[in-house]
Amino acid sequence: MVTINGENVNAAGKTVAQYIDEAGYNASRIVVERNLVILKADELSSTVLEDGDTVEILNFVGGG
Repeated sequence: MVTINGENVNAAGKTVAQYIDEAGYNASRIVVERNLVILKADELSSTVLEDGDTVEILNFVGGG
């Protein structure tokens, strides 16, 4: 299991890019932190989630 935004998710073995696509996030509007390290955009498709990982996904929202 992977903890994503405080919830246990069966996402081990998927890349971060696969998960964010399946979860419906807009990849151009988020920042992903995995095990306290912020991932660069070009790392999302090569970073594989593993059991025990902790991930935070921050979604930017515009407003004024």
